[in-house]
Parts: sequence; structure tokens; C-alpha cells
Amino acid sequence: MTEAAHRIVAHYETHALSWDADRRAAAWTDRPAIDRFVALLRPGATVLDFGCGGGVPVAAHIVAQGFSVTGVDSSPTMISLCRTRMPGQAWIVADMRSFTSDRRFDGVLAWDSFFHLAHDDQRRMFPIFAACTAPDGVLMFNAGPAHGEAMGSYRGDPLYHASLDPSEYEALLLDGGFALITHVTGDPSTGGRSFWLARRLAPAHGGDQRRSDAQAQW
Repeated sequence: MTEAAHRIVAHYETHALSWDADRRAAAWTDRPAIDRFVALLRPGATVLDFGCGGGVPVAAHIVAQGFSVTGVDSSPTMISLCRTRMPGQAWIVADMRSFTSDRRFDGVLAWDSFFHLAHDDQRRMFPIFAACTAPDGVLMFNAGPAHGEAMGSYRGDPLYHASLDPSEYEALLLDGGFALITHVTGDPSTGGRSFWLARRLAPAHGGDQRRSDAQAQW
């Protein structure tokens, strides 16, 4: 498991063109979740997309709604595809685990990417999420339904996945200054994905009240 977790970056660069083609050809079953995220963004919002891949369908859909995207992916090939398809957006070759930025974004997305990180790497992402999300900004990521590790495969190569316990994700969000909006487990309308949606607390609001306000939207 440990070796497979360390090979994620190399795995996606090796299979970049195949993965991009397969993603574009497949039915977009997770669109309802992305639309939930988009619905919470203010007009003209900026979005940071961790693990953006080739930009289709997720980043392209966000851009089509009038938002600006900064995509981050460890695969130079994936980022090259994004730059060709959406030259008006910002595309960065970087590992999300070490990403830094002086900007704060209205939306931060780690979709079908965060769950490839090992447990401790996932824990270390929450300060990065907090640093990159503007007050009142929205964060969404997907993971597994329970604590554990799982090994999938793609084109004959092992593909690592991991998840923390839902209670730990909730604690990490709250410690990072986020108010939980919703946690959905195994949603059939999103291809069986489990995901978390949260809002960054504004400094002027108390945590408990802000959490109530956020949850009331759903």
C-alpha cells in the first residue's frame, strides 16, 4: 500500500492521455455534486481545482458557468491539455501536498484527487485548504465512507485510495475554520461517491452560528 501511495504522481503522468480520453468518453455521473459546489459560488468567483486532470469535464463546466479556474495537477501532460483547451485560465504543475499561493479563492475543489493521498498527507492538506480558501469561500472534496485503504487498478497498474473516518474529517474541517454544509455518503446520483462540502468561516462570525447558517442551506 505504501509503495502504491508513493507512485500516484508517476501513475497519472504515465497514463495521462489514456485517463483523459477515458474520462471524456465516460458518462459524467458526478455532475450533480459539482453543480452543488457551483451553486454556492458568488457570481464571478475564483476556483482552485486541485487535481484538475485534463480539465474536462469538471473545470470546463465551471468555466462555462462564468467562473475563473486555477487548476493544479502534478502531471505536466494533464496541465498541457488544460492550457490548450482553456488558455484563458491559470494552470500550474504542482503537487497539492506542497502547494502555496498568495491568493485566496472563493471555491476550492479536490475532486477525485484527494482520495489518492495517504492518511497523513490527507491530514496535512487541511491547513492548505484553509490557507487557500477566502472567508465565506466553499471547499469540496471526496473520499471514502470509512477509515481505510483500498487498491484499485487502471490499465494494469495499481491505483491507491485512502480515507479517514468521517468524524475525523469533520474535526479537521472545524479545526481549519470551516463550517460543515453537508456530508454525503455513497450517493447513487454521483456515481456512488462520498463527498464533503464546507464553507470557510468569516472572521466576523462565531463558529456555532456560522455552522447553523451553512447547514440551513441544505
